[in-house]
Amino acid sequence: MPSKEFTLATDAFQLGYDTDGNCHGEVQQSLPPPQRLSWDVPPEVQEQMNESLAVARALADDVDCHVFPFRQFGKGRIKKLKISPDAFIQISLQLAYYRDRGGFCLTYEASMTRLFREGRTETVRSCSNESCAFVLALEAGEGKEQCVSLLRKAAEKHQNLYKLAMTGSGIDRHLFCLYVVSKYLGVESPFLNQVLSEPWRLSTSQTPVQQMELFDLINHPEFISLGGGFGPVADDGYGVSYIIVGENLINFHVSCKNSCTHTNSRRFGSQISRALKDLMSLFSADSEKPVEKKQP
Repeated sequence: MPSKEFTLATDAFQLGYDTDGNCHGEVQQSLPPPQRLSWDVPPEVQEQMNESLAVARALADDVDCHVFPFRQFGKGRIKKLKISPDAFIQISLQLAYYRDRGGFCLTYEASMTRLFREGRTETVRSCSNESCAFVLALEAGEGKEQCVSLLRKAAEKHQNLYKLAMTGSGIDRHLFCLYVVSKYLGVESPFLNQVLSEPWRLSTSQTPVQQMELFDLINHPEFISLGGGFGPVADDGYGVSYIIVGENLINFHVSCKNSCTHTNSRRFGSQISRALKDLMSLFSADSEKPVEKKQP
């Protein structure tokens, strides 16, 4: 998806067309015409292809995906609060999940490790004691001052966790290395078996979209990309991808499985929007209490 959107943006803003609708540039007559390829597929291979296609269709049909733009505010307004936009969104996801499922869960957020050679990702465990304390206080109807204090502590904790992950001090890649070594040596580890068996019921990631730099977001909003997403890791979990676009827009991809009766992508999307607005309402002058106490 990002490569397609990059191509479309390049096509519209860099290459362009003439008045007759033709591409700019000279026609290359020497290019060979395309040729159709014919494949000789043995029956046993065709059987495997049919089975693989059936599996792929079943997986695709089980995906419940909801994509939506959040337009009420973006990173510009969040930064004025002196809070990290990513931390603000992640804490909102914790609040949304608590309201959706009535509890907390192990949460995955991808962090880049580009400071290291061949570094890929590390995990930020976004569900912290601080974020839980904030969510519980907000849902209990605590006063605005108390909730704002807990929110700032949770945001600071999240930023520190992100920095640790980026600088090689996360824990999940180390746990994975221990797992690989234990399998190589044939050593059973009750600790690893327990820790690695815990499901990631909330898998999240902020996905950058560099094609946004190819055009003016304000003057050409019709070219803004919704980016891409991913599926849930756990059968009863959610996958949430979000793209921070400019200063005033956040796009969300929410996914879960149709086969799970406890999850619903549109419902969770609504909870995310509500949570974002409730967090922002803490900083409004006319809000003494942020939200009404949750009814049992």
